[in-house]
Amino acid sequence: MKHRRIPTRRAALAGGAVVALLGAAVTFQTANASEDVPRFEVKTLSAAAAGNLASSLDERLGADAAGAYYDTKSRTLVVNVVDEQDAETVRQAGGKARVVEHSLAELKSARQALKTRATIPGTSWAVDPVTNKVIVTADSTVKGADWDKLTKVVDGLGNKAELTRSAGTFTPFIAGGDAIHTGGGRCSLGFNVVKDGQPHFLTAGHCGDSGSEWSDSQGGPKVGTMVDSQFPGNDFALVKYDTDTDHPSAVNLYNGSAQQITRAEEATVGMKVTRSGSTTQVHEGEVTGLDATVNYGNGQIVEGLIQTTVCAEPGDSGGSLFSGDAAVGLTSGGSGDCSSGGTTFFQPVTEALQAYGAQIG
Repeated sequence: MKHRRIPTRRAALAGGAVVALLGAAVTFQTANASEDVPRFEVKTLSAAAAGNLASSLDERLGADAAGAYYDTKSRTLVVNVVDEQDAETVRQAGGKARVVEHSLAELKSARQALKTRATIPGTSWAVDPVTNKVIVTADSTVKGADWDKLTKVVDGLGNKAELTRSAGTFTPFIAGGDAIHTGGGRCSLGFNVVKDGQPHFLTAGHCGDSGSEWSDSQGGPKVGTMVDSQFPGNDFALVKYDTDTDHPSAVNLYNGSAQQITRAEEATVGMKVTRSGSTTQVHEGEVTGLDATVNYGNGQIVEGLIQTTVCAEPGDSGGSLFSGDAAVGLTSGGSGDCSSGGTTFFQPVTEALQAYGAQIG
């Protein structure tokens, strides 16, 4: 492969998404990339360790970052690079180097073009490090002139983007986890947190407005008041407990037991995750994309979401996405259902915690 640039910075590996490898021969070929035989030992890592390694070295790689993903079969971190010198650095760090065409900066430019020229209700886009492209998804409502416009914009991006279809409709999901109720409907408690020494809980921002009152049963007494709500743009909200309600740091598994939650963790592509919601209860899947943008329509555009294969239905919003004892996300919305499947998006918990100065607890 003829290399296009001499990088100004060298680093151990590219940050960005980390994804499970499903059929190595096909995905490598699809990305038009070459996989190098390392001269250094490739480290065997857990998905969490791979994510930590990618994150810690992302800043060092800078403009040469091209993404990475987790190969669940070999338990190794596959790192996309744009030239052989970066590949050598990756191998020294214990990653598996893979030369690709596009850097994350180039794919980010493609995302910006989509945002500027194709902001259409019923669409989403996220970077896929396996194909080294931006995967654009249109739901069943995108038709006629909108479909033609979207197709034209994606085609104009060349091999930086790929257009796909979703059979369902992208909508925010109302409710989830342990059910919580307000005058406007039912939503789900995501995770109990502590802010300024006081108990609160997180839920989805589209569930209600600041000042709304919440109970743990329909028509029941108030247990908390929403002190802040962020939607659209983000999709998280904070409710302060007003009564002496039991608030364990745990997620209802709907089988008579609960999963204790002790920390928050950034999502990595390929991470196995579980969702709990009051409508469909507990379902599992994996993270397929990060920093996803979804347009729910009516000006409701949310950015920075986690894209997954976990199913959800109306009534699951705000519910908990977790991996083991780690809080990962809050159910935002998606398409499909738990009979036919679909794509579901989650607000990262770490962003909500940082915004509110809160901690899991």
